[in-house]
This record gives sequence, structure tokens and C-alpha cells, in this order.
Amino acid sequence: MRVVKLSNHPGAMLQETSQRRVAAGDRAQAQFEDELARHRRRIEDAREARDQARAQHRWWAWLRCALAMRRERRRVPRSLMTARRVSDREEILKAGIKGEDMVAAGLGRVLGDDWTLLRGYRNRRGEIDHLLLGPQGLVAIEVKYHNGTVHCDGDDWWSDKYDQYGNLVEPRRRMSDRGGRSPSVQLNEPASQLEKFLDSQGCPVSIQRVVLLTHPRSKVGRCRNPTVHIGTSTDAVIDLLKGSRQPVEAEQLAQLERLIVRDHRFHQTRRPRRTGPPRRS
Repeated sequence: MRVVKLSNHPGAMLQETSQRRVAAGDRAQAQFEDELARHRRRIEDAREARDQARAQHRWWAWLRCALAMRRERRRVPRSLMTARRVSDREEILKAGIKGEDMVAAGLGRVLGDDWTLLRGYRNRRGEIDHLLLGPQGLVAIEVKYHNGTVHCDGDDWWSDKYDQYGNLVEPRRRMSDRGGRSPSVQLNEPASQLEKFLDSQGCPVSIQRVVLLTHPRSKVGRCRNPTVHIGTSTDAVIDLLKGSRQPVEAEQLAQLERLIVRDHRFHQTRRPRRTGPPRRS
């Protein structure tokens, strides 16, 4: 299977998040060093005042300065090193990247050179993690590294999280991105937009849609009227391909790939528009 990387949005988000954390850590360290320097100056000022009072036999002043110096010594600033530690957001992004890489590797072990995996396609309605293009058609894949049993009712998605002993610890946790879109809507909106574009270019094709849950503890629960296929491994994609009834000729495959790449580059380079909600949940 040939892999074409159109963009690396999760990787860019991870890098940006890491850079913000490091910058925050640098600011916190600089602030700590400034406070520590001021703390030491206050101690030194109190010591000089104490010694001066002692030399002048002003014993009440000497006692006040000695107590003030003792109090100041107890007020040592603490270094705020929490910004140095990897944040939860970074861990989530790393897990998401790992899940996408697992999907690419799983498909690559099964599919031959007549298949192409386009990673990171984007249009004005959002991003699609993977577009799988081959003799059995075009499949859009949304990857979710989500720990829980996932349920859905149409485009309404939620999950139940269990601990290692099987106890329910987080019931009915809604699954959505920052714009309130469920995984199926996140996938369907850009996929439908791509279908319209390909049709307008004289290459009509029906895009099959799959949400893959790649976390080791992911399970599919009760799903009523799902608007996408849902699976927990790349086997779900392979099974979908086996049942495909829309063979695509090699010439059309090449044309579809060119159009997809062209459309992605168009939306990648044009001025961002506020027509779609943020990408990630």
C-alpha cells in the first residue's frame, strides 16, 4: 500500500502544545529566579539592619530585625515546575497519533500496491484522518483513541468508561469535539463535501465512512441508526471492502487521487474561514 501524507495536523498540534508548555515553563522559571533574588536581598537587608542595631546597642530594634530575618527565611519561593511536565493534552495528542499510525500499519499489512492511503486530507468542513483509495472504491476513516464502550443514536455519541475490574467509573460521557460535533459528524461533513467536489469534477464516487476505535479497551456498545460504520480494528475496513460493489478502474483511481490532492492543497493554502468548528475532540 502506498502512503501519501497530505498533512500532519495532529503532529503540528502536538508540537504547538509542547512549545507552549516549554515557553510557560521558561516564564515560570524566570519568575521564580526573580522572586528568589528578591527574597535573598530582603534577608540581606534584614541582616544588615540587625547587625547595625547590635553595634548601636539598640536591643529592641535588634530583636525586631532578627525576628524579621527569621520570618523571611521561611518564605523561600517555590519553583513551579508543573509546566515542565507533559500535559494531559499532549498525552491525548500522542495517543491519537499512535492510533492513526496503528491504522496505517494495519492496512499496509493487508492491502497491496494498488491501494493508496492519503493521510490528513482537509477541506472547509474539517479534516479526514485517512482516505483509502483503491479498486474497491474510496473509504474515509476517522480514528478515535478512546477508552470506553461507545454507544450512539444516529449522530449522538457517548461512552461508558470502566476500570480494570469492570466497574463503571464514567457513565454516559458525551463524545464530541470543541464545536460539539460527534465523531460521525466530524467524518460525514468533510466526506460529503469531498463527494460534492469530486462529482463537480466529473468523477462521481460514493465515499464509505468508518470510525475506528483504536484504544485497546475500546468496545462498540448499543448503536441505533448509525450514520457511519463503526469498528475497533482495521478488520472492519477490510470487511467493508470485501462487500464493495463499486469497482474503480486504474485510470479513474489516478484521476481521483489527483483531484483529492488538488482539493486538499487548495483548502490548505487559502485563507482560513470560520465555516466549520474546530477539528479535534
